[in-house]
Order: sequence, then structure tokens, then C-alpha cells
Amino acid sequence: MNVALPALIVFLLLLPGFIARSRFKRAERASLDFSPFGQIVTEAVLWSCVFHLLWLTASGMLFGRALQPAVLLKILSADPTSQSRAVDAIATQFSWICAYFLSLYAGALIVPTGFRMLITRFRLDRFNAGWFAPLFRFHQAPWYYLLTGADFDEDNQPDFISVSAIVNVAGQAVLFIGILDDFFVDADGGLDRLILQQVMRRPLLADKPYDPADDDPTRFYGVEGDYFVLRYSEAITLNIEYIKLAKVETDETIDESDDGAQAIDAAAEIAG
Repeated sequence: MNVALPALIVFLLLLPGFIARSRFKRAERASLDFSPFGQIVTEAVLWSCVFHLLWLTASGMLFGRALQPAVLLKILSADPTSQSRAVDAIATQFSWICAYFLSLYAGALIVPTGFRMLITRFRLDRFNAGWFAPLFRFHQAPWYYLLTGADFDEDNQPDFISVSAIVNVAGQAVLFIGILDDFFVDADGGLDRLILQQVMRRPLLADKPYDPADDDPTRFYGVEGDYFVLRYSEAITLNIEYIKLAKVETDETIDESDDGAQAIDAAAEIAG
């Protein structure tokens, strides 16, 4: 009990930090997190300190409850007598302590998720967003930035992302071109497959220098189907192109006097 109880208390105190860290970051790796152990612990401790500070402040301001450091130190000590007294003190406020930790864990789950949504919504993680961009940037999600256009501001956000890939088909290099619809990563964080639409293909041997005056669209052959799944492991090269549609501005303003004159002439013609 002398060793297990303090370890359990430390675990409960630091658990909100690990929850918040896992909810805030955007990582493409679905398996083990290979970040340095010291980095993981440091980030979790910092998150825990922030959440405990907020929750303790709110408890004192809203409910008049304050932290009792003496009780915490006694339950973390190795003295059985001190631990017993601390347990008795905690037992008198057990319902309040349970409510504190349950709400703390819920907050550690919800609040970082909301922050991540706000960062994504307002694009605060763009590489040129400002001095704070490295703080908000999701460094473990490189494919996310490359294949979603997240590094563009809202005004320059691409309307389409074109993907060109060379694939070895029966010993022959074939070029596939399509519009990116979605992408998936594997458990280790590597790109697994791309979902393309409006795909066209042509053998690379049929390639020739592009000439706008003599462009032959028959060099490409349409691929039947609604979605084309391209496995990244089968692609020899991959080219990404961001396409922004140009806005066409038309002046539809008609002078009211001209409009009125045209109406009078039309009425005269009908009357005649």
C-alpha cells in the first residue's frame, strides 16, 4: 500500500495531461507513438498543470473549494500513519473529489478537441500564418498539409487538387491523372492509398513535349468508374498540383433610363 497508493495518485493526477495531449495533436500514425519519452511526459505534465490550475481556480471561485496541499503530501508519503489520516480526510469529501476528477477528464477530452478544430478552421497552423504557427502546427501530419491544401489561406484555398502518378502496369510505365477526393494513411503514418475521380491514363511511351497549339487530347484514355483507388506503394512518382478556379466578374448593371426607354419602345410596337 505504501508504494501502490502514491503511484495510483500520481497516475490519476497526470492522466488528464495524456488525454489532452492525445486529443490535441493531429498524428497520421495510428500505431505506437514513437515520440521521445521525455517529450511525451513533459507535454503531458504541462497539460496536467494547466488543467489542474484551471479546475482548482474554478472550484475556488464557484464552489469555495480549495486544494489542501497537506493532505496531498501525506497521501504521497511512505508513512502509513500519514497515509491513513489522508485517506480519512479524503473519505469525507469523496463525492466532491470524484466530481472534480470526472469533470477534469471530460474537459481534457473535449477542450483540446475544440482547440484543434479552431486551429484548423482559422488556419492558425499555416507555415506563414505568423510567429505562432510553429506552436499550433501538427508536425506529425505531413500528408495532411500536402494533400488538403491546409497551408493556403482561405482566399487562396485550392478548389481542386490534381494528382499525377506513374504506375508500373505489366512492366510498362503508365501515367494516371485525376482529381483527389480523399486519402488514407497506414498504421505507421505512411500514405496508403489515394481516392481519385475523373481519372485519365496514358502510356508514358506516348508522352511528348506539350504544345498548346497542337495538343492531342487522344493521348489520354478515360478510366471508367466513379472512384479510382491508387495505392501509394505501387506509384513510382507522385505529382501534386493545386488548382484555383479564376473568378469571372460580369457587369450586369443596366442603366435605368435605357431600361425605361426600351420598355416604352416595346409597348409602342405592341400597340402599333
